[in-house]
Amino acid sequence: MSPIILSLTSFVLAAGVFTLVPGLDTAFVLRTSTVSGVRTGFCAALGITLGLFVWGLGAAFGLTALLAASTIGFLIVKWVGALYLFWIGLRLLICPRTAAQAVESGGRVNRLSGAQCFRQGLLTNLLNPKVGIFFITFLPQFIPHEANVVTFSLLLAGIQVLLTLSWFSLLIVMTAPLGAFLSRPSIVKTLDRATGGIFVAFGLKLALERQG
Repeated sequence: MSPIILSLTSFVLAAGVFTLVPGLDTAFVLRTSTVSGVRTGFCAALGITLGLFVWGLGAAFGLTALLAASTIGFLIVKWVGALYLFWIGLRLLICPRTAAQAVESGGRVNRLSGAQCFRQGLLTNLLNPKVGIFFITFLPQFIPHEANVVTFSLLLAGIQVLLTLSWFSLLIVMTAPLGAFLSRPSIVKTLDRATGGIFVAFGLKLALERQG
């Protein structure tokens, strides 16, 4: 087996494990597809994966290396990201959505738009410097010596994006058969508060992270 094929296979296996581990992105996608519909869930997933690819581009061209080396840059992105997560999480904890709150005068459900969920998913990743540092420390381990670093890094970042989007797509599709149950007011409120708690927890974790 050639070094390139071996590196790609090893990366897919390792990246697949990381993708399957539940985290902030998974909670956000599940909550969005449950409360606002399958289409909106896909918008959230696309925002998250675009954020991942932007960090992957940064890693390929060395931008995240500068972030890792710059204490001030890291702190700025870290605190902006932590505050953003706190803000979203507290909103969900304090004002969870219910069916009564979601119904407008016209009888239609007032759900978050696809653009809103796309933007939240994108910002959640772009404002987390640990995602960038993860890429710049994780990707080089799978780059063969004879490969072009930039090209191979972009390939690995693309694979990570495809794996993440595939996993999110499966989760979103699985919520469709449970739509009636998951749309109950009590379930919606519980999901909002659980997601809010996860956002706050990750915001706190990010705020306490050290650069090293």
